[in-house]
Amino acid sequence: MNQSALVALLCTCLALLPAGARAHRLGRPLVPQNLEVASEHKPFLVGFAIGTQNYVCLPATNTPFAWTPTGPQATLFGDFDEQLTTHFLSPNPDEAGTARATWQHSRDTSAVWAQAIETSSDPTFVEQGAIAWLLLRVVGSESGPNGGRRLSEATYIQRVHTSGGVAPATGCAQADNVGARAFVPYTTDYYFYKAR
Repeated sequence: MNQSALVALLCTCLALLPAGARAHRLGRPLVPQNLEVASEHKPFLVGFAIGTQNYVCLPATNTPFAWTPTGPQATLFGDFDEQLTTHFLSPNPDEAGTARATWQHSRDTSAVWAQAIETSSDPTFVEQGAIAWLLLRVVGSESGPNGGRRLSEATYIQRVHTSGGVAPATGCAQADNVGARAFVPYTTDYYFYKAR
C-alpha cells in the first residue's frame, strides 16, 4: 500500500470514530494571556457557532441613545456538521433568574449558564470589526431530564475566533429609534472546559 493510500485510510478510520474517542485530542486554542484557562481544567468540547448578536436601541448614560446587547441566538456545530448546542440568553435558576449566556445540548438537553469574566479585543488575535473574545465562568448548570450531563460538567467556556457581531454604527441616534432591533450575523468557536 502506498503512503497516500495509507494516509487516506487512517483519515477515514479516524473520521469513523465516535466523538468521545477523538475528544482526548482536543487541544487548547491560542488566546491572549488573560483568557487562558488554568491547567486544572481541560477542554472537552468545541463547537463552531453561527448566529446573530442581538441589540435593541435604548436611552443610554453617556450618549442619548445606544445599541444595547440583548444576547445571542446561535447554533453550535461539531465534527461532520452535527448540531451540538443552541446558544441564547436565559434566566439562570442557580442565580434566582439572573439572565446569563446559555448553552443547551441538542441531544441530552443538559445546559450551562456562564458569566464573562475576561475579555480581549487584542488585534493580534481578534479580527477587525469582530466582537471581543471572552473567557466565561460557568455559574449554573442543569442535567437533562434523563440525567444527561454532556454540558453540565463544564467549568469554563472560551469564545474565540470571532467574526462579525458588532453593534451597528447607525440607526440608534434619535428618540424615534428607541425600540429598534438589530440582529448582527456572527461566527465564533466556543471551547468548553471541565475539571480534570
